[in-house]
Amino acid sequence: MNTEVLEQHQQEVASRVIAEEEAKRSHLVIALSGAHAYGFPSPDSDLDLKAVHVEPTAQLLGLLRSSASPSRMEVVDGVEIDYTSNEIHPVLLGVLQGNGNYIERILGPLQLLASPELASLRPLVAAALSRRIFRHYVGFATSQLRAWETGGRTSVKKLLYVLRTALTGAHALRTGEIVTDVTALLDPYGFGAARELIEAKRAGEKTTLTPEAADRWAEQASRAFSTLEAAHDSAVLPAEPPNARELDAWLLALRKARL
Repeated sequence: MNTEVLEQHQQEVASRVIAEEEAKRSHLVIALSGAHAYGFPSPDSDLDLKAVHVEPTAQLLGLLRSSASPSRMEVVDGVEIDYTSNEIHPVLLGVLQGNGNYIERILGPLQLLASPELASLRPLVAAALSRRIFRHYVGFATSQLRAWETGGRTSVKKLLYVLRTALTGAHALRTGEIVTDVTALLDPYGFGAARELIEAKRAGEKTTLTPEAADRWAEQASRAFSTLEAAHDSAVLPAEPPNARELDAWLLALRKARL
């Protein structure tokens, strides 16, 4: 379990929740997402657990299927938990379509649970990256920018989500690598000044900007979108995923193994 970014009590709660959910379904991976994965957790950040599970093959063929995307949101011993899982079939379809949420679960570094099968899937997902991911990252960044603007342009967290999403997408398009920790991307893409935002966010989820800072960072947010668009124009990734058949073969082998 990769728990370096969590405090001891958070680790204990995460382990307990994972054990409870693993008793209900077989997970391929449970990844730590949100502020912890993006490089700016605060003491009051929730544990954002994003998972991929595998339904038993016999159950897929029968009448009694479980929930396609089980979720759980509650406070456990003072720690806010936000858990969501999706079955491997729609996840792999999403990977082919460029869904960054699913791609980050499989390729991200903060995996709290990983089944043995994940090791053979990760290189296939990395090879499936295509310029389709642009739609995901520009869409996500746009929604976060609108949320920041409609909220009065005060939220440091929302602004950091804009920068994180745009820079993760730009880096993936330019290099084929998925890097979710924005602190590793700020300097290479000329956003080093955003470390002041990260320091502020790490003090608390509700940290706000002054109007003067909001004006300044609105210009930087616009530049982040330009960076993402330029990365799309010069992307090293193919236009379409080249290995759908390989992913299909991997899934069929997994289903047969779990009969």
